[in-house]
Amino acid sequence: MSSVRRNPPKPAPSTIEGTLKLRPRATQGEAAPPPAAKTAAEKTVAEKPARKPGSARQAQDERSPRGERTQRAEERPQRSRERPPQADRPPRARPAPATARALAPTPRPAEHPAADRPLPEGVRLSKVMAERGLCSRREADEYIERGWVFVEGKRVSELGVRIDPDARVTLAPEATRSQQQRVTILLHKPVGFVSGQPEPGYAPAVSLIGADNQFDRDTAQRFHPSHLKQLAPAGRLDIDSTGLLVLTQDGRIARQLIGEDSKVDKEYLVRVEGRIIDGGLALLNHGLMLDDRPLRPAKVEWINDDQLRFVLNEGRKRQIRRMCELVGLKVVGLKRVRIGRVKLGDLPLGQWRFLRADEGF
Repeated sequence: MSSVRRNPPKPAPSTIEGTLKLRPRATQGEAAPPPAAKTAAEKTVAEKPARKPGSARQAQDERSPRGERTQRAEERPQRSRERPPQADRPPRARPAPATARALAPTPRPAEHPAADRPLPEGVRLSKVMAERGLCSRREADEYIERGWVFVEGKRVSELGVRIDPDARVTLAPEATRSQQQRVTILLHKPVGFVSGQPEPGYAPAVSLIGADNQFDRDTAQRFHPSHLKQLAPAGRLDIDSTGLLVLTQDGRIARQLIGEDSKVDKEYLVRVEGRIIDGGLALLNHGLMLDDRPLRPAKVEWINDDQLRFVLNEGRKRQIRRMCELVGLKVVGLKRVRIGRVKLGDLPLGQWRFLRADEGF
């Protein structure tokens, strides 16, 4: 019996009248639909010949806005670049940059010469107080700051105040008590101690001030560590010299002994060796110069064959030793025995005592 092969039924058409034909999406394993026919524009692009290397930039410029601007600029009519002569053009002021204007210095008012400025009237109060011997200038500033100074009965507590040189200046009781508490010490300095700042290998003379070597401990006040506060030598005495050395907390005494206008004389016993030149004694009294400056008149005389007595009213560095060298003598011993009206007396070597209330230089 022969079999009859029947054709499978065809699927229903996928077209709907009045609508677009939908292309079914290809599933896995099915062949992709044939490509659509190229449009006329695509054919035109495809038919264009390939560009040569290096012309890609040119094509990009033609397509870019820059290329369009260049093309439009070439189409514009060229303007004349001729400028009028420099003399015919008016000058154009250029504004200064903001930074320059900000950094420009502010103009200062014209300064008058120093001669045209009025001089400050009066004299500093501290200077007047020091010149009158009320205290030192350093102490004057301290008293003024504390309000312990009165000018014509009015309290002054501001530094730098200027007053009439003839004005009446008084101190408050607190300042007077402060001055009374400040001590002055007389020391018999041995050789090997420096009077001022310590030097390598040598101790300062102030190191000798203590309770152990106070000579007048039975008749005067006892030593207290506060006596060393601001205690300073009023004058120098060489390291290889001995004798009377004054140390004080009182600025009035310091000014009296070592001030520029000091009139207090000092007496020394000097042992010498060598032969003095002719007229040397007269030169020691007056006529010598040190450091290109003449010395003040002195009183110098022989005590015996090898000892001189000097009385000076100035104190330059190593003055007596240098004076003796100028006249052919060498100093082998020097001792200071008096300062003003205060004598060394029987004060033992290396000991000290307070300046008494009845003593004065």
